[in-house]
Amino acid sequence: MKIGGLDIGTTGCKLTLFDGTGRQLARAYRDYPVRRDLSGHEIDACALLDAAMDVIREVASAHPDIDGIGVTSFGETFVLTDGEGRPLHPAMLYTDPRGERECRQLAETLSEEKICRITGLRPHEMYSISKLAWIRNKHPEIYDAAAHAFLIEDLVVFALTGKAQIDYSLASRTMAFDVNCLKWSGEIFDAAGVDISLMSEPVPTGTPAGLIRDGLASQLGVRPGCMIVSVSHDQISAAVGAGAFDPDVAVDGAGTVECLTPIYDHMPDPAVMAEGYFSTVPYVIPGRYAAYAFSYTGGALLQWCTDRFASAEKKLAADEGISVNEYLERAYKGEGPTGLLVLPHFAGAATPYMDTGSRGAVIGLDMETDLPTLYRACMEGVAYEMRVNYEALRRTGAAFKKLNATGGGAKSAVWMQMKADVLGVPVTALSVSDAGTVGSAMLTGVAVGAFRDLSEAASVMVRELQTYQPRPEMGRRYDRVFERYARVYDAVRPLV
Repeated sequence: MKIGGLDIGTTGCKLTLFDGTGRQLARAYRDYPVRRDLSGHEIDACALLDAAMDVIREVASAHPDIDGIGVTSFGETFVLTDGEGRPLHPAMLYTDPRGERECRQLAETLSEEKICRITGLRPHEMYSISKLAWIRNKHPEIYDAAAHAFLIEDLVVFALTGKAQIDYSLASRTMAFDVNCLKWSGEIFDAAGVDISLMSEPVPTGTPAGLIRDGLASQLGVRPGCMIVSVSHDQISAAVGAGAFDPDVAVDGAGTVECLTPIYDHMPDPAVMAEGYFSTVPYVIPGRYAAYAFSYTGGALLQWCTDRFASAEKKLAADEGISVNEYLERAYKGEGPTGLLVLPHFAGAATPYMDTGSRGAVIGLDMETDLPTLYRACMEGVAYEMRVNYEALRRTGAAFKKLNATGGGAKSAVWMQMKADVLGVPVTALSVSDAGTVGSAMLTGVAVGAFRDLSEAASVMVRELQTYQPRPEMGRRYDRVFERYARVYDAVRPLV
């Protein structure tokens, strides 16, 4: 069988095709522009749909006999469409500043505590419901013409099948989905003044939506029997692709953004979760939930360091046939902590602060500080920020015993060992750098009968490379530095 994972991201989408043994057969990628300015952050939903169709067409040109395609996407971003699914306006990104007033009014009407109990989310304007209310207030002509309010997963699924359905995990990113009853919250929609009938039908993660439309199948070169599956929010798909199915294993998504995803076997206390701005999201296994703890700058901070300061080192690395990251790791002369403190809030602070006004800082520079030391300190800053989140998560009941690491950062043995030492838990690097498409393909494979269940899918598609065990003595050295790091945010924040 041939199963595809279609992963729709903020700036581009990719389709990866696998066979029933987990072997990658093909991959296609397309990007699309994003507009960010003071008036708003938007993406052309028509261009996004065109890109999604293009990657399917490219893969199908060599593999027309695709049995199923699962769709996963980034969260919060939505678009209003007409009855045929044609977008009526540019899609509003989660970072768009509009909707702040509507979010505040919604919280005043229902209370933050009540919204958190219903949705598992602490109120924030990033979520879809506030921006839907903004459009209703500011552009009633668009709102009145709308037949659907789609997030990106269900927009693409509707375009492929004509079925308006959205999985539970992505529905929860609207801040209008009841994570206890697994249905839209009429109370929240009424308070926001948004028509609940605009929304797609919520379904469990990994639910088939139906076969691809006949006419569209011929246009894209896909066999008519190809099943389209509503997979999930991309972070949930990545957790599945990392083989995290119970509370003992959490995921370290070591990509551009650093994301720590623990699993709970029950609904955690909403009030405790709200203290750290942690989301509570329905997981693929009934009765279990996931949470997101993240830093806006994970790999992005290392890229900032190399892009700004390592032009000469990039040339030297190229001469040796290695990456500049590996070159700088080798060039570091010390062992253990650098002594520098890097606050990685270069794009603002995510959990547990959710403070977009926070800024990065480097503390402890002297005349002997060289670039390899600064680079290593940036790695430490990300690891320390993970520990801040880890300690906050432990207060919510998270009790994972190991981390499965995915993304580009998982390729760095230095960084993986550092995280094991800083956090005090084993870290297992997985072979897959793109867990989202793997998780999407796993869930699709279960839906079309390629695998009996997720356990069988994981045995085929999740491959461990190496496990890094925490070293007690090195851990104690990092502990001493972390005691100072834990005070940096409070010291720096009043100054920026």
